Amino acid sequence: MRRLTPYIPGEQPKLSHLVKLNTNENPYGPSPRVLDAIRAELSDALRLYPDPNAERLKQAIADYYGITPAQVFVGNGSDEVLAHVFHGLFQHPASLLFPDITYSFYPVYCGLYGIDFAAVPLTDDFMLRLQDYLRPNGGIIFPNPNAPTGRLLPLADIDWLLQRNRDSAVVIDEAYIDFGGESAIALVDRYPNLLVTQTLSKARSLAGLRVGFAVGHPELIEALERIKNSFNSYPLDRLAIAGAVAAFEDREYFERTRQAVIGSREALITALQALGFEVLPSAANFIFTRLPHWDAAVLAVALREQRVIVRHFRQPRIEQFLRITVGDPAQNAALLAALQQILAKG
Repeated sequence: MRRLTPYIPGEQPKLSHLVKLNTNENPYGPSPRVLDAIRAELSDALRLYPDPNAERLKQAIADYYGITPAQVFVGNGSDEVLAHVFHGLFQHPASLLFPDITYSFYPVYCGLYGIDFAAVPLTDDFMLRLQDYLRPNGGIIFPNPNAPTGRLLPLADIDWLLQRNRDSAVVIDEAYIDFGGESAIALVDRYPNLLVTQTLSKARSLAGLRVGFAVGHPELIEALERIKNSFNSYPLDRLAIAGAVAAFEDREYFERTRQAVIGSREALITALQALGFEVLPSAANFIFTRLPHWDAAVLAVALREQRVIVRHFRQPRIEQFLRITVGDPAQNAALLAALQQILAKG
């Protein structure tokens, strides 16, 4: 255990009156129908265990994506779902493949479960080059859009990879897919080795409820269920199940807030470019950016002094970038005002 390097989540500051743009939370609250559903569950029934299989939620997800409940696995946030995936699908003699710049929980899980891995370098413009994954492997995983870069692979490229890699599990981590991409869930019926994971933390504004899920072939789902039921048979409580079901049912609210974030992202990119920032193309609810001739760590500290928090990664290749969550118009305006003040001082 002493050799493990745990995952470090984004800061959850204790101070008030901060513009918090560091952990990719949705600036808009959950659907009112979600809150109503949670309130309705606040009864004497809380003395009873929840449904261990969360059948209502699996059905809601299946209805939304046009699949069957047997193709759906649910867990306590997508991080728990991914933990079961690593434990159950990636323990092979050959190395697991994922990008060198990606979600930093992947190498943590490898350390926890003793999984050998190879980090595949992104291109100079931080894109995945799928040809580099066409080699013997014990599995492939990457986010789409990638994190923390925000860059997106089109669905046709993922299809191309799956056609050429049929003998190991391919996991597409779609935490941010609703902000600009097409889900690989559309491919699960064609590729039995494909598993797609998603979360309700981002586009559905439920980071505080902890709900994630995976979609794939029923045999992959059964494998995850076996692991879950050997670890914790009740990962989702009654409130989480009720709220998550309501989130999938309120499609109008989801679409409205999703489009609001997308619109704010594009406006923020334009404003940052006008200030001289270089911004990577983003299909997520964050942007990855750098300001030439400014040290990113210094800039992050200066923003914090202006009560604006962003994420800085002390990692090779990206140490001069900042990841900035897309806020609502007022939050984005506060960020831009702080940057203008910092740059004016030089």
